[in-house]
Amino acid sequence: MKKYVIAIFMLALIQQVFGAEIKLPEEHYLGDSIIVEFGNSGQMVFIVDNPEDFERLKKLDINQIIQELDVPQPEKEGHQTVVEVKYKDGNKEIFRIYEDGPETEVSIGRYKLKVDESGSRTTVNVETAPKQRKDPAFRTYFSADLGINNYFQNGNIPGPGAPYAVKGWGSWNVNLNYMASQRISNGLFWDFGLGVHWYNFKFENRSIQALPSEGGVDFINRTDVNGFKSKVSASYLTTLTMLKLDFGKLNDSGRNGLRVGIGPYAGYRLGGRSKLVYRHLEGSGRRKEHEPAGSYLNNFRYGLRGEVGFRSITLFTTYDLNPLFHSEVDPSLNAFSFGITF
Repeated sequence: MKKYVIAIFMLALIQQVFGAEIKLPEEHYLGDSIIVEFGNSGQMVFIVDNPEDFERLKKLDINQIIQELDVPQPEKEGHQTVVEVKYKDGNKEIFRIYEDGPETEVSIGRYKLKVDESGSRTTVNVETAPKQRKDPAFRTYFSADLGINNYFQNGNIPGPGAPYAVKGWGSWNVNLNYMASQRISNGLFWDFGLGVHWYNFKFENRSIQALPSEGGVDFINRTDVNGFKSKVSASYLTTLTMLKLDFGKLNDSGRNGLRVGIGPYAGYRLGGRSKLVYRHLEGSGRRKEHEPAGSYLNNFRYGLRGEVGFRSITLFTTYDLNPLFHSEVDPSLNAFSFGITF
C-alpha cells in the first residue's frame, strides 16, 4: 500500500515541475556507474556518461557532495535514497526517501510525507516545516546612525587646552540613509545609497564662540557672558558605498555570524552655523547667538566608513580624509565619528 502512496505523491510533485529532468540511479545504469561502498552498508552510486565526467568525478570532494545535497545525518538505521530533480531554468530540488522496515518517509523542501504500515492499518501523515526566509539578491532598506563626533589634529585628538576641543557627550552625529544592497556571492554584498548627515561639535569650553574672520575662523573666549553651550554644526548630502562580508551567511548560520564592511563616502554641505547659549553676567534669561559657518567650513567632505556587526547589533565608524575647515584655514582638523546603526 505504501509504495502506491509514495508513487502518487512523487507523481504529483513531478507534475508541478513539468519539464524537469530527473536523475535516478536505475539498475540499467549500473554498467556506466561507479559504486562507492563504505562501512557496513554505506553505498554511493555515481552515473558516468563520458570520460570527461569521470575526470570531474575524480576531483570531487565527497564531503562537498553531501553538503550540497543537504543530506541529514540518519538518526536510526535504514535505507536512504536521494533524488535530484533539475529544472529547465537551472534550479534544482532534492527528494529524500528514507525506508526503515514498515516506515517510509519522503521529503522535499519543507514538506515530509510519512507512511507507517507497522500496525493493522496504514497511516499516512504530511508534515510541513516552517518556511525558511531567503534573502533576495537585491533589496533596499533604510538605516539610521547615532554616534559621537570628534576630530584629529596632526594625528591626535585636541586636548582640553585647545579652544576648539570638543566634548564627547553632546557632539552628536546623526545620519539617515536610504540604501540598496546587491548580493555578489554567498555572504558578499555591495551596498550603496544616499543620505543626509548631521555633524555637531560641542566645545569643551562653553564660553568659546566660533566666529568667521579674515583668516577663516576665530575661537573667541566670551568673558563678557556666562556660557552654557557652544558648538559648530554642519549638514551634508552624502553618497556612500561599501563592500560587506557576512560570515554568518557565508557559513550558512544566518545572523549568528560576524559582519564587516568598508567603503568610501562623499558629501556636499547643505548648511552650517555656530551657536552660543549664554546669560549675561549681571543676570538675564538664556540667550542664543547663531553665526553662519559657511565661510570656513569645507563645502565637500570625503572619507572611509567601516562597519562591524553581530546578530542585531551593528557599529560604525567614519573618518574624513579632508579637513573640516577650508585647507587655508588653521587649525587643520579631520573629523571622525563612531556609534551604532539601526
